[in-house]
Amino acid sequence: MNLTEYMSGMDDSIIKSEYSELMQKSYIDYAMSVIIARALPDVRDGLKPVQRRTLYDMQQLGIHSDKPYRKSARIVGDTMGKFHPHGDASIYDALVVMAQDFKKEIPLVDGHGNFGNIEGDGAAAMRYTEARLQKITEDAFLADLDKDVVDFIPNFDETEKEPAVLPVRIPNFLINGSEGIAVGMATSTPPHNLGEIIDAEIACLDNPEITSEQLMKYVKGPDFPTGGIVTNSDELPEIYRTGQGKIKIRGKIEVEKGKNGHKNLVITEIPYPMIGANISKFLQDVAALSENKTTQDIVDISNQSSKEGIRIVIELRKDADVENFKNMLYKKTRLEDTFGVNMLAIANGRPETLGLREILEENIHFQYELQTRKYNNLLKKEQDRREIQEGLIKAVNVIDLVIEILRGSKNREMAKNCMVKGETDGINFKSRQSKAMAQQLQFTERQADAILEMRLYKLIGLELDALVKEHEDTVANIYRYEDILEEHDSMTDVIRSELLAYKKKYAVPRKTEITKAEEAVFTVKAPEERDLLCLVDRFGYAKTMDASMYEKNKEVIDQDFRFHFICKSTGKICVFTNVGNLHTIRVQDIPNGKLKDRGIPIDNISNYSSDKETVVYITSQSSLNLYRLLFVTKKAMMKVVSGGEFDVTRRMVAATSLNEGDELISVAVLTDQQTVVLQSRGGFFLRFAIEEVPEKKKGAAGVRGMKLADNDELTAVYFTGPSDKGSIEYHEKTLEINRLKIAGRDGKGTRQK
Repeated sequence: MNLTEYMSGMDDSIIKSEYSELMQKSYIDYAMSVIIARALPDVRDGLKPVQRRTLYDMQQLGIHSDKPYRKSARIVGDTMGKFHPHGDASIYDALVVMAQDFKKEIPLVDGHGNFGNIEGDGAAAMRYTEARLQKITEDAFLADLDKDVVDFIPNFDETEKEPAVLPVRIPNFLINGSEGIAVGMATSTPPHNLGEIIDAEIACLDNPEITSEQLMKYVKGPDFPTGGIVTNSDELPEIYRTGQGKIKIRGKIEVEKGKNGHKNLVITEIPYPMIGANISKFLQDVAALSENKTTQDIVDISNQSSKEGIRIVIELRKDADVENFKNMLYKKTRLEDTFGVNMLAIANGRPETLGLREILEENIHFQYELQTRKYNNLLKKEQDRREIQEGLIKAVNVIDLVIEILRGSKNREMAKNCMVKGETDGINFKSRQSKAMAQQLQFTERQADAILEMRLYKLIGLELDALVKEHEDTVANIYRYEDILEEHDSMTDVIRSELLAYKKKYAVPRKTEITKAEEAVFTVKAPEERDLLCLVDRFGYAKTMDASMYEKNKEVIDQDFRFHFICKSTGKICVFTNVGNLHTIRVQDIPNGKLKDRGIPIDNISNYSSDKETVVYITSQSSLNLYRLLFVTKKAMMKVVSGGEFDVTRRMVAATSLNEGDELISVAVLTDQQTVVLQSRGGFFLRFAIEEVPEKKKGAAGVRGMKLADNDELTAVYFTGPSDKGSIEYHEKTLEINRLKIAGRDGKGTRQK
């Protein structure tokens, strides 16, 4: 074959595919694999594949409720090797969740060791923990697997068989709930009370036309293992009709008497979504309410939770409004949360969102299927047993002939053919009459095998009576099984009685309260307005203290603090920086303390960054409304701005506009100053009247106040007037600036040596 012929043959074998179509098909295959085989539960047993495989493997290993615990690592390894080749983490996580009574209404696994807690601490490594099946798991989830009630399918490598679904006898999908994220869809089903769900299923059995609203007579709402209070009961009928919606749930709060007349709010139940790390987040949020001055009622908060249950204690002041504080917790923290409901499950091989009635109907159909297969299996076994029993009874009645056949036969096959087909060739009989009787025998093959294996003690009279009694019981069982299989009402009675038995044995009182509550509304008590002294040191640490402390510590304050001024406790302070920014800080965010206290860096309570800018001036925002401010930059740009322009709500605004390379060096409140003195790095001083500086808006750049030589810039600004000092230290000499000649703005000034 030449090269042309070879290449032509290759062209015929190439399959051309559209890349987009190939990617679409591959993605759909992947998505369906995740949906069906990983993330979503089956509506029939309410289990995801990993949960189903773990429980089945535990049964296969014989780890029953009355047997010793086995290492979790053994269970995980065996499950992964036989049924679930997706990593040990997913299997152990599933095992842990099935053992946690704060996540499942009915734990399916009995865990021994550290299986985590409600506060978010994870379980110990699988090599340290042990587990076994719960009794209800054996009774209601794994029973009758030997009676061919469900289909078995090959495992991933076709070396084992696993059940396609477990023969669960209760609506587990609703009772234990389920959460999972697939590709493009997610399921979120809340847990429910076992007794209520069983009552609802029995109601469906009795009345197939029952509506979802009528079922709400039995199912009050979700029953979370953590308790709590569902507050939107009026929305539940629609949620259970559609299978979608939002359930609002609050924690439960009790009021106790504390020490010294204080009141303690004790949180004894939490919303289900708050399980785990959200408890610590809740504690932080409550502490933040006090730190940011949202409330002044909190004295102390402590988490006293233990294995016995949740107990979070918030100590309040004596005069605290308890109801208002409760509402604040509901509104400002996750003590009131929502549980998003999306009752999505695999039904008939595909994902469907189902309402309450549809879920119960699917489960009832599954129960009929289980019972039909179970009783067909039992009927077949009883019919086989009856056949053998009738053969043995018949054999006992002609036992002498049977013994004669056995003694006269040369082998087992010869004796069996005689009893089944009446063949007597080769068998030695004592008489022609015996041979004639033997030729009339018509045992079945199964009866013949049983006779040949019968022991001699069966010939005792009492044993024969027991055999007859056993036969009567077998016939009664056959009659009962046939009635169950043929009569729909009889099978319904069986399903109903089983459900009632599970309810009687395993039902527990409801934990979650269902009510219709008003939306939480609270009022923030306005803090009392008073004058405070604000102090800021040279390192940028701020604090407040009683205004009267200034007169008592005037010398120390003037010496140790760069800025100090009177402000309102309900007001703000303004921080002007060299880059032209204005940062506002709420006074209530500044800690109130004593003179010796360190305070808090203003970086921590504002958008100010000491790495990028420096403070030029700080004052009270309320005082600015009464005055004007004079701005001066290092390139001698100046302007006067009305203080009212800085009464802003934003945490940071531009206080002035700066030219490239320029920066702000002075901000001063104008009171009774008369002249301003500008000092440059080159030693030039210019004094002129403040009235020469025009008033402009805060967004303006201003006017030039002094002509500077090349590479020269302003370094200081002074004022003269009745309340300003008239001299400064310059080059180790005293310079009387109030004696400098008053010139005009925008001059060069005079050089001082």
